[in-house]
Amino acid sequence: MAFDDLESFIDALRDAGELLEFRESVSIDQEIACLADRVSKLPGGGPALLFHRPVGPDGREYRAPVLINALGSEKRLSMVCGVQDFHGLTQRLSGLLEDLQTPRRTLIEKLEVLPTLKELAGFFPKYVKRAPCQEIVHTGDAIDLDSIPILKTWPEDGGRFVTFPLVFTHSPKDGKRNCGMYRIQQFDKRTTGFHVHTHHTAAEHMRQAKANGENRLPAAIAIGGAPAITFSAVVPLPPGMDEMILAGFLQGRPVKMVECKTVPLQVPASADYVIEGWIHIDERRREGPFGDHTGFYSLADDYPVFHVSAITQRRKPVYFATVVGPPPQEDAWMAQAIERLFLPLMQQTIPEVIDYRLPFSGVAHNLMLVKIHKSYPGQARKVAHAIWGLGQAMFTKTIVVIDQHGPDVHDEAAVARWVLERLDATSSFEMVLGPTETLDHATRALHFGSKVCIDASIPMPGDVGTRGQGSGILGISGADIPVRADTPKQAGVPVPQEGLEGVTGSWQVGGLVTVLELSKTRGHQPRELANAIFKQAGDAALPLIVILPAGLVNPGDHDALVWAALANIDPERDLLFDETPEQVNGRWMLKRHPRHIAVDATRKDASDGFERDWPEMQVHPPRVLARVSELLKAKGIEMPTAFLP
Repeated sequence: MAFDDLESFIDALRDAGELLEFRESVSIDQEIACLADRVSKLPGGGPALLFHRPVGPDGREYRAPVLINALGSEKRLSMVCGVQDFHGLTQRLSGLLEDLQTPRRTLIEKLEVLPTLKELAGFFPKYVKRAPCQEIVHTGDAIDLDSIPILKTWPEDGGRFVTFPLVFTHSPKDGKRNCGMYRIQQFDKRTTGFHVHTHHTAAEHMRQAKANGENRLPAAIAIGGAPAITFSAVVPLPPGMDEMILAGFLQGRPVKMVECKTVPLQVPASADYVIEGWIHIDERRREGPFGDHTGFYSLADDYPVFHVSAITQRRKPVYFATVVGPPPQEDAWMAQAIERLFLPLMQQTIPEVIDYRLPFSGVAHNLMLVKIHKSYPGQARKVAHAIWGLGQAMFTKTIVVIDQHGPDVHDEAAVARWVLERLDATSSFEMVLGPTETLDHATRALHFGSKVCIDASIPMPGDVGTRGQGSGILGISGADIPVRADTPKQAGVPVPQEGLEGVTGSWQVGGLVTVLELSKTRGHQPRELANAIFKQAGDAALPLIVILPAGLVNPGDHDALVWAALANIDPERDLLFDETPEQVNGRWMLKRHPRHIAVDATRKDASDGFERDWPEMQVHPPRVLARVSELLKAKGIEMPTAFLP
């Protein structure tokens, strides 16, 4: 069923046993966010949380309840999107694309598609003159952002942030609407920061306004309303494609839109709050830091200031919020839904893709697992480059490609074993340089760094590292038979545990990975450590070596290991190999030992030649954890300890 607003969604969550309600006072200063973070670590994402009595640090009680973690499970997101499970998202879009792309020759065949076209017409927004989001209107001196229970989510945050904002802007060039989700830091009663990354559409709208000689851009920030709209704002649609059409598709009926009171924009009529105003492009103010979805604080920087011209709201609003941080969080489930929704679109562009997966530990842009039907040499690398050319998939730091002979891509443990057993320094890695996610703190420069494809497909004649050249037409002549039997490699000799300078601890993962915890005292120390281990091993194979900062993750926490190893690397710089110069056909090249590979996932600073600041991991204060533990225990829930020091 479609949900017209948050109230009907809350009723459905309550009826489905998906809602945990708190009627005692809970602080908007970290306590609500910490509860959501801890509950999201429960199996399946835990329940949605509704706080009836949110209070400020000064004891002020807010009239609006706070809803959080509402989209943090497959069941709840499926409810929002009108399907039984995430597989239904793939089926819905696949069916639509098939209907639209199937050739229609006869009149009967053409008539058969009419119901689909009629359904498509019903996805476009409908404009109304009166709306629930404007039952109360505040302008002039009545504007007061302090009246909204905006959360502070982590202890080192620069202030209170709107974390589920639907930010509407129009292109000054062609008038096309965009709805993005850009974090909004409250500065005072009437101004906020406007944090938008250079790759995002609202940033392009600001550039267009400047090109037109304008120094400000109208914007409207909607909060709440029909939950399908909030999910649609997260989906990385191509520029110019209206998120409100996607929301209409997901909820099965058009989104009702209404004109704002003080800016020339339209917003969802069902919203609980709308903050209208103008982005002053040349007026900058320090925004942040903010505990971000990477699990590390994004650093403070100067961003444009948003001046509020009106706040409109429902008579009985609900404040819709989320928290982001070390995975899994609510946003991990949204990324998984997007993954299922986009599979048919990826297959349209890259037809050999069988399936793909965004593991929670990869925080959406650090890791993608892809399974393909391989028919010719180099195909895994071709697929990786094609993915790097798809919208925001360009930010994917690590793409792991397996072929049809490999395991189910959703069995992450099986994929990990498959890859680690076949990892070869001479043939598995394809490095590229290009645009990177703004929040990636490990890249060599802001917005720019390296990415890697790990080719774990079975080699064919002509692939890197094979002797054969291939012959005939692959897939017809039989030349697509693997070049060698697919025999997994052995783990190799153990990494020495004694006499390693700075190493404070170590642990194993299935005999295929050795984790070394390093108390780093100088630049390039991890490379020196890896080279010493390589030299001691001689020609013997080694397990993959991952070097982490001491104390960053708990020993044996495999998900945290993957998260930390991916978050803290620029692959070209931090994948370490045992290399020696070798002359090949008159050209000097570096020859790699196939089974000597290390990952430097330590923090970098100026002594390493790293010119940016390195952020800290997000950690809850003990007093907040103690309070949250008590609140959960009263509900019969033992507080999860994942990603806690």
